[in-house]
Amino acid sequence: MANARPDDLIDEIEEIRERLAGTVDALIDRTNPKNVARRAVANLKGRFIDETGSPKLDTIVPVVGGTIAVVVGIVVVRRLLR
Repeated sequence: MANARPDDLIDEIEEIRERLAGTVDALIDRTNPKNVARRAVANLKGRFIDETGSPKLDTIVPVVGGTIAVVVGIVVVRRLLR
């Protein structure tokens, strides 16, 4: 670097600046609340709907069953405590 020409240094700084700008843009895009929500919805859909648009019953049934069990448990506990 001691023998580097000023033009080479300017070019290198410009390349670093462009990479840094790209990284900052990617971070802003990743943390944008709309994009975060969009990814979360896509992830949730991916868990419960297959590629053809059909529901994945092997995933849905346990979730529904667990939800029903929790609700029934809350109702039973509330009635016991009365």
